[in-house]
Amino acid sequence: MLTFPEKIGFIVLAVVMLGWAGVLAFRIGRAIGRGRGHPDWRHIRATLRERILAQLLVVGTNLPVFFQRPLVGIFHFMVFAGFTFYLLVNILDVATGYFPEFVATLRAGNLATLFNLYDLAADLLSVGVLIGMSALLIRRFIRRDPAFNFRANVLLNDRVRAGAIRFDSFIVGTFILLHVGSRWLGSGLQIAASGQSHWLEPTASLAAIPLARLPAPVLQIGIHVTWWSALGLILFFFPYFVRSKHIHIFFAPLNWFFFRDRPLATTEQDGAGAKHLQDLTWHQVMDAYACIMCNRCQEVCPAYAAGAPLSPAALEINKRYYLNQHLTDFVGGKSSPPLWEFAISKEAAWACTTCGACVEVCPVGNTPMVDIIDVRRALIAEGDALDANLQKSLENLAKQGNSFGQSGRMRAKWTQALEFKIKDARKEEVDYLWFVGDYASFDPRGQESSRMFARLLNQAGLDFGILYEAEWNSGNDARRIGEEGLFEMLAEHNVEALSKAKFRQGILTTDPHTLNALRFEYAKLGHTFTVEHYTRAIEYLLREGKIKLSRSLKYRVTYHDPCYLGRYNRAFDAPRYILEQLGVELIEMPRNRADSFCCGAGGGQIWKGTGVPGEKPAENRIREALRVLADPGRKDVPLFVVACPKDVAMFTDAVKTSGNEGKIIVKDIVELVAEAIDFKPATQPAKPVALPIAQQVAV
Repeated sequence: MLTFPEKIGFIVLAVVMLGWAGVLAFRIGRAIGRGRGHPDWRHIRATLRERILAQLLVVGTNLPVFFQRPLVGIFHFMVFAGFTFYLLVNILDVATGYFPEFVATLRAGNLATLFNLYDLAADLLSVGVLIGMSALLIRRFIRRDPAFNFRANVLLNDRVRAGAIRFDSFIVGTFILLHVGSRWLGSGLQIAASGQSHWLEPTASLAAIPLARLPAPVLQIGIHVTWWSALGLILFFFPYFVRSKHIHIFFAPLNWFFFRDRPLATTEQDGAGAKHLQDLTWHQVMDAYACIMCNRCQEVCPAYAAGAPLSPAALEINKRYYLNQHLTDFVGGKSSPPLWEFAISKEAAWACTTCGACVEVCPVGNTPMVDIIDVRRALIAEGDALDANLQKSLENLAKQGNSFGQSGRMRAKWTQALEFKIKDARKEEVDYLWFVGDYASFDPRGQESSRMFARLLNQAGLDFGILYEAEWNSGNDARRIGEEGLFEMLAEHNVEALSKAKFRQGILTTDPHTLNALRFEYAKLGHTFTVEHYTRAIEYLLREGKIKLSRSLKYRVTYHDPCYLGRYNRAFDAPRYILEQLGVELIEMPRNRADSFCCGAGGGQIWKGTGVPGEKPAENRIREALRVLADPGRKDVPLFVVACPKDVAMFTDAVKTSGNEGKIIVKDIVELVAEAIDFKPATQPAKPVALPIAQQVAV
């Protein structure tokens, strides 16, 4: 098919372009290698089955894209499936160009059936790519989907601000259309030249009908031109491909193969954090090249929604464009500027609520939240000025062991209003230790919920106790602020208190942030505890008849999944089971379970005096609840049900600040349970109540 000069020319072009692309790819690999650490091959081998399964399910089926945007997912899969198949198509087309007689012999021999199926797949997938890519380009450039928009204050790279993202998308999309379209048109020309329709290439055969009117010499020239425009174009594209957004088709599978266990947990490093690009882990550097620039993380970010200059997508994009611009210097050992000068601003870093939504939603497995926490550590190490209220809360944690600045002797004052004495687990042995938490101990609304839970445990005959003043803040939020030293101090104190306490079964906690710290963060320090959230305990007590409901509640309610209970610890079902047993009408908000929206408290935000000027995350959530609970035919006030003391505080304030007092009431789920039972003096059960407390959860 090809002339001798064409064959030589193609080889020369392939050597030059692939060599150029190879050099760039090698430098990118070196740049990733400058990040801290290296792959843990022993752990990877031990979890190889799960990693291969992730490739098949996540990468091979595009499931994350389908679940988040079904229609876009269909178009993306059409492009993905066809373009992946084109790896084989391009190889066979090159072989046909160089050895047409040999390939024709194979087609006519024992492999004829296989080639027929190949032709059918190539034809249909080619059309799928053209349709899918066209739809995606229309979405971006004609419909101008706002999902692709950025606020200017999140883009710190000059090239990105100048429109490099749109240009990159245009180049990549146009290349795919020309590459696949040329090959498809070439098939039509070949069918037209042969004079016979090929029913296993249905769409190309349709295109061949008008093409058959062309003179034979024109058809032959067209076949050559389309062969070169398809295969020559891909060679020219390779050097650009390595530096474009399209490189995600290589790095996204790598990201999923090297997936990080517990990606929502913070990275394990010293308190210095990440000031420069090379201070990030190798995996975090690779995230920049895996990013598809789809902006899903930005869409679910509560800080971005509130008007803060934080976009998790912009963070990854800024990183990649910096690397592309300074690749030679960076690979050569030159340090990057501080990350807050080109990747994420200081203001943006402090705006993160550490809700983990960006990690949850990312279709390629990136973890921008982890980068932000590392940047915070570096800022603290640099002595960067903190919000005054945030600084005061951290000082309170260091001096008093709680963010309220109260004396430790006041931690258990809420128990004085109870009709019974809660055991001191430091002095007498109990089955269960209740780690109450700061907001459940000091905030007035939290204290009332704590008393109700204590009465429920007493009613069920559960043998439990607390640490009284020996309990300190778990340190979960201090760690996510970036105060690693303070976290370790709080954790060491609590570990010592827990080691001296006398409890046989495990730990209960009211606070999801505490749950996460005791269950996972303390394990990183070498201390493992069996711990469960109070909703799980209530669920079990209801199932086993240890708590008997006296009345059915007829409220209209919606339930908010706390980030650290739901997304972090995958506890979705217990609260819903409780609500079902209470007889309430549960109406789910659109954003629920793992897709729940954040209240805005995490990452130390609850301690800051002022936020961004826009609508607060908790106010956004209250508006969402009011929309789904709206029922003109009912006069009763609906309930917004939560299962976190911080949520009680955040959403109660949000109802007031959003002007919705009297339209919706915030309730802790334990308040509803307490309302549905008649409390009686507890009798000691014949045998201890054993709760199914989990030591770990799979996330």
